[in-house]
Amino acid sequence: MTQKGQYYRELTPSGFGIAIKIKDVLFSEQSKYQKIEIIDTDSQLGKMITLNGLMYATEGDEYYYSEMVTHVPLLNHKCPKTVLVIGGGTGSTTKEILKHESIEKITIVDIDEMVVNTCKKYLPSISSGLDDPRVEVLIMDAFEYIKDKHDLFDVILITTPNPLGPGVGKFTNQFYQNVKSALRKDGILVVQSESPVAKDEDTISLYKLLLQEFNLVETYSSPLPTYPGGYWAWAICSDSDYPFEALDEERCEKISKQCKLYTKKYHEKCFKNQTLLEDLK
Repeated sequence: MTQKGQYYRELTPSGFGIAIKIKDVLFSEQSKYQKIEIIDTDSQLGKMITLNGLMYATEGDEYYYSEMVTHVPLLNHKCPKTVLVIGGGTGSTTKEILKHESIEKITIVDIDEMVVNTCKKYLPSISSGLDDPRVEVLIMDAFEYIKDKHDLFDVILITTPNPLGPGVGKFTNQFYQNVKSALRKDGILVVQSESPVAKDEDTISLYKLLLQEFNLVETYSSPLPTYPGGYWAWAICSDSDYPFEALDEERCEKISKQCKLYTKKYHEKCFKNQTLLEDLK
């Protein structure tokens, strides 16, 4: 068990990583699916949540992830109204999605109710959006949920770890075919695709799957201080040709004013690192 006065440490397979001093352990329990801990750190990161001993989010730097996974696809879509988040139990992506005036409904599908309830109690600055009337939180297996959905969502965000956690072994061609079916015409999918620094076999396998199912697959990346390697990538996919043609200047300006990291200029630059796909296309 993590203890007060110790350091939380996470190493990459390459042997380097991060260390964060622990002030107190506020919550530590095993759910049906995973070990969940809320740690109050003795650092500017504030409180953080770990799942099975691995970093998931901190109060201090979660915006590096949530702003990038959210605003890049939503501002590449002409008018996003309905969004599905798979694995969004912390609520960090939800609070960012709600900054978009066009949003009518957000569906969150997370298999672990303890994650949702724990974040609401201990991390309200991250999870506050989960109580918005436009948000529906479903506690269920997302792989089952998506099987019979058709033409429902403008944007789908897959934030759950791949291939770790309860979803291990389920990210298959059939799953991504179901996801594509659930998207509306001109819909956009974003999948977190691990660290481009590590560039391991699992990441390459993910892009190979996506390239089989979608006409358009690109990658974008950004620093993420407390994640392995300090750098992260996302796959953005569509069967339409219109994404990336142009960004709505007015919408970008409105969103940028509400963000700590995201800007139109940053949006455009985050697509410059395409090395993940160079050998696959």
